[in-house]
Amino acid sequence: MNHYIDTFPGRKITLNGVPHLYFGGTSYLGLQTDGDFQKLFISNIKKYGTNYGASRKSNIRLSVFNEAESYLAKIVGSEACITLSSGYLAGQFLAQVLNTKEHQFFYAPNTHSALYQSKIKSYTTFASLNIAVREHLESSKSAPVVFLDSIDFSGCNYPDFEALKILPLEDIILVVDDSHGLGIIGENGGGVYSILAKLKIKELIVCGSLGKGFGIQAGAIFGTKERIHFLTETPFFGGASPATPAAMATLVEADAIYELKRKRLQRNMDLFFGNLKKRKAFHFMKGHPAYTFSDVQLTEYLEANRIIVTSFPYPDKSSPLMSRIVMSAAHKKKDIEHVLHCINILP
Repeated sequence: MNHYIDTFPGRKITLNGVPHLYFGGTSYLGLQTDGDFQKLFISNIKKYGTNYGASRKSNIRLSVFNEAESYLAKIVGSEACITLSSGYLAGQFLAQVLNTKEHQFFYAPNTHSALYQSKIKSYTTFASLNIAVREHLESSKSAPVVFLDSIDFSGCNYPDFEALKILPLEDIILVVDDSHGLGIIGENGGGVYSILAKLKIKELIVCGSLGKGFGIQAGAIFGTKERIHFLTETPFFGGASPATPAAMATLVEADAIYELKRKRLQRNMDLFFGNLKKRKAFHFMKGHPAYTFSDVQLTEYLEANRIIVTSFPYPDKSSPLMSRIVMSAAHKKKDIEHVLHCINILP
């Protein structure tokens, strides 16, 4: 059932005048409703304005973009970084730029629609993807580009990426959407870049949203200095308005807040998972705060107990129902104990 609300869905939402606990969405660190984070953001809005509609290639340039990109590259562990106004745009940007005769696209299972530039279907298994890539390498000179979601909620990729390792990575350009990892997993919220960089990949490019983990409306792309420089010289990058500079400044200045929130999120995840008796009913990834399930009756049961979780067909109406309980740094101990009680008493 769809619900319409009038405020940001934090740890609680009100439906038909009745308060419910909210264990859904992607506000993993609970930053959007955090007073200290809002105060910092508002101070930067006063300095930089509410929006910046000029090109990054304009003769007047704000230094905060370069500062934020250097900051992000250092956290993630890449040589360089560029930011855009959204994670979806970052994915589309890469797919468009790489969509040339020199490249052949391959999509891993469960790849997000942000990375699609053509009507190519994703492979249903990594085994079939592996066969297709190896056959292509034997018969063609064009470089294979494999698109992948780091966290696809099936548990196939992050944290070990065992299925990915069967591919001939030394001959592949690997493009990874890390929207659900950036700001959350890895050292200092650096995501999966440093994990994948240890594999012998021909070229690694990581992109994603900064909204889920870092709490700001923006996207980013990480890679080699050569790749990032090439991307900045395209009409796509020059023609698109950037993320708001106020968001970029907040990103750089909120380091202490991010660190505190990640610790709180980890504490909440430990409390939930450590006391969850029905673990076999959920798909989950170590270190990630989303717990996916397929039982429609569980969603209805939780709602009857005034708990709302993520549950809708994704990414379109023809897709299977996606249901998951999402922990947030904003949740209180009593919130988590309530959802645990409701789940654990089930037969």
